[in-house]
Amino acid sequence: MEFLQGRALLNAIGNLGLTGAYAEALSKLGQSLENVVSQEPDAALGNGGLGRLASCFLDSMATLNYPAWGYGLRYKYGLFKQRITKDGQEEVAEDWLELGNPWEIERNDVSYPVKFYGKIVPGSDGKSHWIGGEDIKAVAYDIPIPGYKTKTTINLRLWSTMVPSEDFDLSAFNAGDHTKAAEALTNAEKVPICYILYPGDESVEGKVLRLKQQYTLCSASLQDIIARFEKRSGANVNWEEFPEKVAVQMNDTHPTLCIPELIRILIDLKGLSWKEAWNITQRTVAYTNHTVLPEALEKWSFELMQKLLPRHMEIIEMIDEELVHTIVSEYGTADPDLLEKRLKETRILENVDLPATFADLFVKTKESTDVVPDDELENCDEEGGPVDEELESAQEDGVLEEESTDVVPDDELENCDEEGGPVDEELESEQEDDVLEEEKEAEAVQEPPQLVRMANLCVVGSHAVNGVAEIHSEIVTNEVFNEFYKLWPEKFQNKTNGVTPRRWIRFCNPDLSSILTSWLGTEDWVTNTGKLAELRKFADNEDLQSQFRAAKRNNKMKVVSFIKEKTGYSVSPDAMFDIQVKRIHEYKRQLMNILGIVYRYKKMKEMSAVERKAKFVPRVCIFGGKAFATYVQAKRIVKFITDVGATVNHDPEIGDLLKVIFVPDYNVSVAELLIPASELSQHISTAGMEASGTSNMKFAMNGCILIGTLDGANVEIRQEVGEENFFLFGARAHEIAGLRKERSEGK
Repeated sequence: MEFLQGRALLNAIGNLGLTGAYAEALSKLGQSLENVVSQEPDAALGNGGLGRLASCFLDSMATLNYPAWGYGLRYKYGLFKQRITKDGQEEVAEDWLELGNPWEIERNDVSYPVKFYGKIVPGSDGKSHWIGGEDIKAVAYDIPIPGYKTKTTINLRLWSTMVPSEDFDLSAFNAGDHTKAAEALTNAEKVPICYILYPGDESVEGKVLRLKQQYTLCSASLQDIIARFEKRSGANVNWEEFPEKVAVQMNDTHPTLCIPELIRILIDLKGLSWKEAWNITQRTVAYTNHTVLPEALEKWSFELMQKLLPRHMEIIEMIDEELVHTIVSEYGTADPDLLEKRLKETRILENVDLPATFADLFVKTKESTDVVPDDELENCDEEGGPVDEELESAQEDGVLEEESTDVVPDDELENCDEEGGPVDEELESEQEDDVLEEEKEAEAVQEPPQLVRMANLCVVGSHAVNGVAEIHSEIVTNEVFNEFYKLWPEKFQNKTNGVTPRRWIRFCNPDLSSILTSWLGTEDWVTNTGKLAELRKFADNEDLQSQFRAAKRNNKMKVVSFIKEKTGYSVSPDAMFDIQVKRIHEYKRQLMNILGIVYRYKKMKEMSAVERKAKFVPRVCIFGGKAFATYVQAKRIVKFITDVGATVNHDPEIGDLLKVIFVPDYNVSVAELLIPASELSQHISTAGMEASGTSNMKFAMNGCILIGTLDGANVEIRQEVGEENFFLFGARAHEIAGLRKERSEGK
């Protein structure tokens, strides 16, 4: 769904080897390359690590000469532009397209229809036909991605949506009803699909919009992929070759609808059988899981999907039936409880009845396990249950007592209850209240919602599933998808994330790049980072250390100017730069970091000026990142950080010993400035919750010491740099569950 591109100019001319030539040409025109580059706005097509990783993949694939394409949506207003005020974070629409985008090529000749709603009718040809509903058109915009020192340039194709021209009511317009004529073109249901990245989905309308975005991306992209495959195949299209020519990698669960959409196209439009389409789809599609957080393991309302995408729900139900058949065939029905548990964990459809062919599976299984041996029948009652002799005796005594009960006179009956006893009005009132309460509780108990589990669909529909760091992949196989792993262990693998060294060292940190090239005697490290290990033999060389310190200070001076410009605060370049920049989220623990800073500040205030100077190293604590617009707690954390900064930064007693800075509107370009200047970087997410992280790699590549939990790629970074060069923090992933249990018990 996202590509966090950053600026394109410096990356493009750097990959083409033209940075020096461009700088010289601009200098002759009285301009500097740095100033010209700063005029380009960041493309507002992504948000965090997921989008940045996708962009790094494109750069690397182009450099490695892979014939790859990226597909996304052309968001007009992006996620949002962040402003920091006295009230905390404010969101305003991005304006990155206001002056146009010189990097994109509008492809009006490449467009595809996308349908929503409607109904399914069987045709005379035996196929299902999706008719009626709402139609839009997806139009392609292409952005070139050049590789580094190679002739290969690959493509990022973005889709923008528009209403088909035939929806314009020309008759109404000519009759003077101009508003009615343009209604379809300004339809609030159709127009904003490509307005905002990750629109709020608290409302039903928000959920519909998000689902429309996901389907638009999947449908337009697959139609495009298939059209190019058919064009290159010529007259003799062999669909069995499709998985050999095309690989579709789903980056998290947002593109899950690729699976039913590819099946729909192959069956409904290309005439393949279910068996053929299902086989081709599984061989074509692969899934990368990026997080174990619930919001990433998407679940959509069964009812909503059935209404918006009726044909796809038919196909998903068929896939679910295939899965149930596989589970039953693999494990059998000897242990119905275990089978039921496995189906509950693996099924794509949650809280939905089993497919018709398996409807009586558990009924028959349980009936077959309740057979009573013949020799026990004599001790059973009429309904087959064991006789309770004591209860039977008591019941017989009760019958005798009933027969000897005294007769109550007629004049006393009005004060008796139905069984002849005296009425206790208070008790009767209480009983009535209890009945009413039980009725209310019964009304309050609702049926659990019927849901479509997109992550499960991804696993079932893919031939490969990967985690993005060693520890994350272990969690994926041992916890998140354990039942699937037991069923298909060969599907699961690890692919630790990475970042491109071109953007994240070569271009954003030219001073360090020059040092690396000089001491290594080659630029090969730009495409083979393993070469950097050769620097170990120079680790104690004072000349290298001196050059490194000079480069770091030069980068820090740039950040000092940037902070002054963006926040008004002055910071010292001689202080240690302690940086935590990432999406604001509770599990990333910016709150814990700022509380630690508050504690540090309080301790400073308890000391004399001489004590403070002796015990504390001057430190600039820099935060950056966006809180999702509807994530209240995250926005509170942003406000808390800025409030602490306002107090600490204006305290004359503390001065340059401690500064707290929140950098507004953190993006790729800001990262390219902050990361080369960093000396300590915080990667302290709760262990087991950060899938990989990629900013940790960027900081490490730029000579920054990390403080972090054993989470995500921190584990592998620590192995590479050595335990002595990594500040380890916090509990291990396997300890978290126990600690949470202790906390819930008040221990």
